[in-house]
Amino acid sequence: MLGERISEGRVDAAGLRSDRGIAIIDDESGLVATAKHPRLWRGLLKYSATVDDGHVVITSPAGWTLDAASPEVDERLSAELGRVVRVATDRPDGATVERPDPEDVLAEGVEAVVPAATLEIGMGTPGTNFVDYAPLHLITSATLDEVGVEHIRYRPNLVLETPPGTPPFVENDWVGRELHVGEWTVLRISVPTPRCSVPTLEHGDLPRSPQAVRTVLTRNRVDVPGFGVLPCAGCYAEVVQGGTIRVGDEVTLR
Repeated sequence: MLGERISEGRVDAAGLRSDRGIAIIDDESGLVATAKHPRLWRGLLKYSATVDDGHVVITSPAGWTLDAASPEVDERLSAELGRVVRVATDRPDGATVERPDPEDVLAEGVEAVVPAATLEIGMGTPGTNFVDYAPLHLITSATLDEVGVEHIRYRPNLVLETPPGTPPFVENDWVGRELHVGEWTVLRISVPTPRCSVPTLEHGDLPRSPQAVRTVLTRNRVDVPGFGVLPCAGCYAEVVQGGTIRVGDEVTLR
């Protein structure tokens, strides 16, 4: 679902506190529901999830707002999404998602039946939340400016405002280096972030934007260790030293 913009957040080894702490599970397949498989789940990007006094609150495009722990949520989501689903607060061992190749989705359309790989999530994190891979995901303003789309499409935890003249896709060169954020927080860049078809989809009121991935497909294919050569934008990071990150914090690359 769509997330929310926050002015500060606490990070630890598992990532940003309260981020991706719950997920929707498809009862039939047992897979985690994600708009990475747009034919089945792109409707999730019409919903939003926010944190209110420690509780996750879901807002539906149908107009209702409920605590994610409400006994009504599963039934309402199932009716609206057209599949039997349940909200899960614990990531099952070996939790997986289906992910079609974004080139197939661009070529065939979001309604087409295309091959979908089954991928285990959270493999780069010590936490048990439902992150795609690593504890944190970040992207630079230089990369966003080059692609020309809204940052929300890439679903990052952090957007780094880079100085004028910074080349796009500079994140590729940061692998293995550390980012010091604010007073205490230290992140280590692990791998570039491979892109699926999600950035191209409607996000709330935002229309479809094929260029969000098409530009990356032509401009920034990267050899991601363990994954192959893939279109990438942004990077994943592990947390070396936790702390509170605030909007406006200075970030230093070391």
